[in-house]
Amino acid sequence: MMPRQYVWGTIAGTLVSAGALAYAQVALPSQILLSDYALVSGGLAPVVVGMLALAGACLCLAYGLAATDPARTAATRVLLLAGAAGLTMSVIFPTDPGTSQVGSVSGEIHRWSAAVVFTSLPVAGWTLARGRRPAPRWNAVRAMSVSSAVALAVYLASHPATLTSPLINGGAYYGLLERAVVLAEMGLLIAMALAIAAGRRAARSRPAPATADRPDLTEQPDRPDGQRLAA
Repeated sequence: MMPRQYVWGTIAGTLVSAGALAYAQVALPSQILLSDYALVSGGLAPVVVGMLALAGACLCLAYGLAATDPARTAATRVLLLAGAAGLTMSVIFPTDPGTSQVGSVSGEIHRWSAAVVFTSLPVAGWTLARGRRPAPRWNAVRAMSVSSAVALAVYLASHPATLTSPLINGGAYYGLLERAVVLAEMGLLIAMALAIAAGRRAARSRPAPATADRPDLTEQPDRPDGQRLAA
């Protein structure tokens, strides 16, 4: 079973991140994109806390997978570490204020770092669930991975920097779509942690198979009374 500290670390980090960004959304002047809150008075702290907490959640999940199933989850762990690195780089290099065009080296790095985060997490969820038997917990991971990818595709199509944005009037709602991507990926991290924890717990609860040295006496064929094994 995945160690509890990694499960709770993933969940706690994700919830702290969601709370910090929700605080910025409610308490600060409205901004189009979440990273824009770092540019207004009082907005830097919640944005930094939110991004670093989510990076911590990615790291907790990656280390939990390493402790639980290192051979099968190598690709997933690499993608989670890439997401954590992207979030950290987004903190170090802030976005450019109020423009869809690249205005500085910092803004360019921030946007590419955000792109790494947005793309790596849905793929991480899919690689973790790939090849596993159908079960509600894995179906939830698959559904969240697909939802994150679809939300990301629509967000990218609606962003003012793209050619498709004027065709779908994306400038009117691309900020809302960015929030949908972030929330979907937060839910995906929690679903991944719970799926691994539940899967390992179920495996540990199964009875050990019978062996030649330790026969299974729970299911014996019917015998005459005189030949039954003594209790």
